[in-house]
Amino acid sequence: MLGSRIAPLLCFFLGTLAWAADWPQWRGPNRDGISAETGLLDSWPKGGPPLVWKINGLGEGYSSASISSGRLFIQGQQGDEEYVLAFDANTGKPLWRSHTGIPFNESRGHGPRSTPTVDGDRVYALAADGMLVCLEAPTGKRIWGFNIVDHFHGQVPHWGISESPLVDGDRVIVTPGGPGAAVVALDKMSGKLLWQSQSDSAAYSSPIVYDAGGSRRVVVFTADAAMGLDLASGKLQWKYERVANGTANIATPIVHGGEIFLSSNYGTGCALLKPGAGSDAAEVYFNRNMQNHYSTSVLVGDYLYGFSSSILTAMKFETGDVAWRDRSVGKGSLIYADRHLYALGEEGVVGLVDADPAGYHEISRFEISKGAYPTWSQPVIANGKLYLREQDNLYCYNVKK
Repeated sequence: MLGSRIAPLLCFFLGTLAWAADWPQWRGPNRDGISAETGLLDSWPKGGPPLVWKINGLGEGYSSASISSGRLFIQGQQGDEEYVLAFDANTGKPLWRSHTGIPFNESRGHGPRSTPTVDGDRVYALAADGMLVCLEAPTGKRIWGFNIVDHFHGQVPHWGISESPLVDGDRVIVTPGGPGAAVVALDKMSGKLLWQSQSDSAAYSSPIVYDAGGSRRVVVFTADAAMGLDLASGKLQWKYERVANGTANIATPIVHGGEIFLSSNYGTGCALLKPGAGSDAAEVYFNRNMQNHYSTSVLVGDYLYGFSSSILTAMKFETGDVAWRDRSVGKGSLIYADRHLYALGEEGVVGLVDADPAGYHEISRFEISKGAYPTWSQPVIANGKLYLREQDNLYCYNVKK
């Protein structure tokens, strides 16, 4: 009798461990670009780590992957439609494909930009035209969906809707950029409107949550400013305009120790804010030492590592002082795992770099084939594997020792 009770509990425990290193949303479990995995390769062979599988058929787009419970979710554009696609994360076997929006075409690359968000047995995804869908993770069946830009009278920004939906508690947070609806909170089960707030236009940055004085808040970087909203009501807590560049605010805010780091390119710069418990946010510093363009920095220890325009830069979080700069893999994006930065340059160069403020030290590099457009999709690490997307192609490498 006892054995019959222990067996299912053991299976549940082992299953939980198996997916403990999932990457279920944009920038990983905590939206910070950091994987908690250890035991990864300290260096790679000349041709890169062992290739587990490579598939094509994703279509056009810059969406990166989300991985949960053995499934990989990503978006692509094929012909005259956008899709969410699901694959077996271990084998690359196709599982399902679900239609989302109409095609989006732009001279810098076509298709969806957003990364799906997995919450339990549901997947939330935004098409480049603003179509938000909630799908069953096992089957791809649509549960609910509507176009947030049309519904809230917003406008698709020049390079397409690019944010990745934020799911926190019972809410989905997205930024349609409409009058009185710059930011909205929807019930994640039904899509019903819970609140709407402000009138800023939509930019390209994804929202992130933080705690302040016992209340939950959300940071959103719109086309006009960064702002903090009460998560329960949508009430504006603070607004900061200096870091907005007027062209394309893209990087995700970084929250740490009660402070918020913001950055944008086009000659603008970065800021560290310290929001109070009330309706204020003090500026700790503003400088031009870190100008994130399409990618976001990662915070490791006391230092930020990120691409300031095209130069990989290490900068002290609390002071904004630069520790080092290096051209590295060229302009790109990066994530962090097991003491190392995984950098993907927009020309297809992949680098393994020490996360060390003492100086730049590149350990290994290899290249993936690049087509007509830059390799702008962010790398992903989940369950000992490195996933790289290059438009229609998806690569899976084994980076476990």
